[in-house]
Amino acid sequence: MIHKTAIIHPSSELDSSVHVGAYSIIEENVRINKDTKIEPHVIIKKNTTVGCSNKIYQFSSIGEIPQDLKFHGEESELIISDNNTFREFCTINRGTEAGINKTVIGSNNLFMSYTHVAHDCIIKDHCILSNAASLAGHVELGHHVSLGGFTLVHQFCNIGDYAFSGLGTVISRDVTPFTLVAGNHARAYKINTTGLKRSGLADEVIHSLEKLFKLFIKSKTSRDDCIKRYNDLKINNEESKYFVDFILKSKRGITR
Repeated sequence: MIHKTAIIHPSSELDSSVHVGAYSIIEENVRINKDTKIEPHVIIKKNTTVGCSNKIYQFSSIGEIPQDLKFHGEESELIISDNNTFREFCTINRGTEAGINKTVIGSNNLFMSYTHVAHDCIIKDHCILSNAASLAGHVELGHHVSLGGFTLVHQFCNIGDYAFSGLGTVISRDVTPFTLVAGNHARAYKINTTGLKRSGLADEVIHSLEKLFKLFIKSKTSRDDCIKRYNDLKINNEESKYFVDFILKSKRGITR
């Protein structure tokens, strides 16, 4: 399962079911779990953990040091969970001491060709990064986030569950959950109704999110008045509560 031209550091641990293609390099202190397939010409740098059933395509760089001038060689790591796909020329960097000291990728994500994930990012589950989408350091993506091709995300931005960005979007502020954004710089256009229906959210939940989007994102009402109106609406579902809590906890401000 390991090509004779692959170079694997003796301190690394690979499950017996792992496939490693020709000319791939796996450095020290790497752990790769069962049924993961690594195509030819991949490099996996030190202090990287790869879960089960991942597929890493040719010419990807996984776990390289951060592109951060504050990084001075300190020990940090990259943690990847299960069932992710990294297409050609993906670059995934590990963490920094100034951040959380690790980059964390959940499960069932698709990273298309030329995507970049910088240091200290957290990506949860079922996300799609289309071709050349790039995350700067300290970015967090929720579950089921979809970033269109060539989307750029500024450092420290937080993007909520089920958010969707159009082609070439530049995101410099937090993006509320369930929201469709597009443009340079990004603007929030509407709740991602089509995506939410495909995901099985009930119509009444979608309608309540649309009301909250108009109230909190598009109206010129003050924050305090928005909260009062929200309380008066007596909307009682977890998605709406998450939407409002996300806004109230935002540190960078919300994309509008």
